[in-house]
Amino acid sequence: MFQSVQPYKLILFLLFFFSHSFVFGQNNSLYVLDSTTKIPVQFAVVQSQDLKFSQTTDENGFVSLNKLPENTRRLVVSRVGFQAKTIDMKELITSKSMVYLQPKITSLSEVVINASANNGIFKTISDLDIHLRPINNSQEVLRMVPGLFIGQHAGGGKAEQIFLRGFDLDHGTDINISVDGMPVNMVSHAHGQGYADLHFVIPELIENVNFNKGPYFADKGNFTTAGFVEFKTKDYLENNFVKAEGGQFNTFRGIAGINLLKTQPDRRDQSLYMATEASYTKGYFTESQNFRRFNGVLKYHGKLSPNHSFSATATGFTSQWLASGQIPERAVKANLIGWYGAIDPNEGGQTSRYNANVELLSHLNNGATWRNQLYYSKYLFELYSNFTFYKEDTVNGDQIRQKENRNIWGYNSTYQHQHAVGTLLAETKAGVQVRYDDINNLELSRTKDRTINTQNMMFGDVRELNAAAYVSEKVSVTDQLDVTGALRFDYFRNHYADHLADTTMSSNSNFISPKLNFNYRLNDNLQLYWYNGRGFHSNDTRVAVQQNGKKVLPPAYGTDLGMVKKLGKKFFLQTAIWYLWLDQEFVYVGDEGVVEAGGQTRRFGLDVSARYEIISNLYADLELSLANPRALGVAHSESYLPLAPRVTSVGGLTYRQRKGWNGSLRYRYMADRPANETNTVVAEGYWVVDAAANYTTQRWEAGLSIQNLLNTKWKETQFDTESRLQNEPAAVSEIHFTAGTPFFARLNLTVFF
Repeated sequence: MFQSVQPYKLILFLLFFFSHSFVFGQNNSLYVLDSTTKIPVQFAVVQSQDLKFSQTTDENGFVSLNKLPENTRRLVVSRVGFQAKTIDMKELITSKSMVYLQPKITSLSEVVINASANNGIFKTISDLDIHLRPINNSQEVLRMVPGLFIGQHAGGGKAEQIFLRGFDLDHGTDINISVDGMPVNMVSHAHGQGYADLHFVIPELIENVNFNKGPYFADKGNFTTAGFVEFKTKDYLENNFVKAEGGQFNTFRGIAGINLLKTQPDRRDQSLYMATEASYTKGYFTESQNFRRFNGVLKYHGKLSPNHSFSATATGFTSQWLASGQIPERAVKANLIGWYGAIDPNEGGQTSRYNANVELLSHLNNGATWRNQLYYSKYLFELYSNFTFYKEDTVNGDQIRQKENRNIWGYNSTYQHQHAVGTLLAETKAGVQVRYDDINNLELSRTKDRTINTQNMMFGDVRELNAAAYVSEKVSVTDQLDVTGALRFDYFRNHYADHLADTTMSSNSNFISPKLNFNYRLNDNLQLYWYNGRGFHSNDTRVAVQQNGKKVLPPAYGTDLGMVKKLGKKFFLQTAIWYLWLDQEFVYVGDEGVVEAGGQTRRFGLDVSARYEIISNLYADLELSLANPRALGVAHSESYLPLAPRVTSVGGLTYRQRKGWNGSLRYRYMADRPANETNTVVAEGYWVVDAAANYTTQRWEAGLSIQNLLNTKWKETQFDTESRLQNEPAAVSEIHFTAGTPFFARLNLTVFF
């Protein structure tokens, strides 16, 4: 019965609820706009001078004034990146409830510690941050999350390997990634569980990136153990633009963004734009990558009424590439291949993703907001890899093909309301999330030269449903102390039809996740926080059905104890001591088509983030992450977690101006780490420096970005793998690696109109 589910019926049913949200309305409201572009300002804080009223604007610059005390005379409106403004209530009425903020580069001396560490100064990456870093694609924006590292090992088209908080996350096993509310992680993926490919996002269209660490947030479900990252794309383009890039290794990229609607002179309350991206690179490897990527976006955002706004987005993405894969150290030392060479130059693949995403935001009579979202994704994936060369098949080689054809349907609904509990201020957040994956022809095969199929290893169809509900209640116990309690429930239904064995199997499982968080603001210069929560990551459907739904949602228990401190006028420091424990889990190894049992693990560590304004417009930052990851239930000498990072750090200098010169000089450091359980094989660390400089005018911008400024010779990804070369008598186990980017310079020119 499960496999006959028709998702469009569910979508039609949920659309019924969309129509009913229009019965609500309110008149008491305020809009905050950018005085230059007339674009709504999101995340602006609107407060009464006595702080008895405090609200944050949504993506329309909207804030409800229904809860504003009657005797309020003045409001203060502020946001990082804008000049704060104090307005008289009488002035507000005569200005048609619109407030215009003047953009500026904010000094750290103006930033105060706000009431929630969750929304602190280190939890959001802005479009300006992205603008000042050498970035080739949206996947590289992940590098900007403090403590998060990525590594490419298959030619640029495959999703990068991710590392965070003592985890080798593979391609996304324990980090929840989303774009405009749509999930990026792929469950029961052909290559690996949680596979997260962000290449369908155009970097220039990213408005901001919110992130946090740990399993402490009720609206974040599957894969949220190490943390989450959510991308928000622009609702409005400030200007039409055309951008061209060119660089070493025959690298070319072109982007264009065009507004399709005329705007009002005093307020942009709707937008329709389209954007396209095309890129090509031969690559720095000996064998040409011939990497090609195409992206297209069409997005509408506008107000349907004073209390309802609507967004609709359609995107298309496709890419093809060749890859040099992971090469054995012995082949390089013996001069069989060069540092950038390949054993099997036929690795690589092709992938595409097409998305449709609609969202309705309604403001209700009681001052609450209600978001309803529907999304659909069509996803195709085909990957060719060769990790062991001639170990399994001494004649044809060990090349494998992983392939799938996937449809994803989803629905998200979120209700958020600030209200009073007696004399206390409280905020309720509740939601429902439904995701259905329909995966056809999920394949793992042995191949030769991509064209000859030598062995069918896995072949079947997956149907996976995840339905969840959550509720969170934040109570301001005092002006200084906030307590947030939350509960989340997840239900999974897994079905697998094995075409090779001609069998079908199904299973059911569920999971309850409680959370309890404390934020205590001692004063304007110091805040303490203590977060606690239970989370999980799901395992592959092909594992779930074999285990009859048991132990396939392994729990993760975490706690963070930290502080945010302002030292002097221009120095911010955030530190956190954290602990994370994971239970028994079964892991589907997509490259081999087998199930491996993993044991319990624990990780603890220290995160440090620092920001300092050296002089006006010149900022220094430092991120340091220390972790001690270990397996439990085994001998101490055999308890190392392979490839788990132990010491990482990023930092640098950034010069920011809205016009004229700006740029950055940054480093990335990862220390040596164990490559096997006994630490007898070591994955070498690296230190890489990147730089970027731009000159901006009203009509155009020119820039230069350099990756690996010092031309360091480094290994981007490393694995302790047993492989056999064609003429070797036996297999050898050693480090296999993908060479990191050498000195790589790119020029860019953007024209605004």
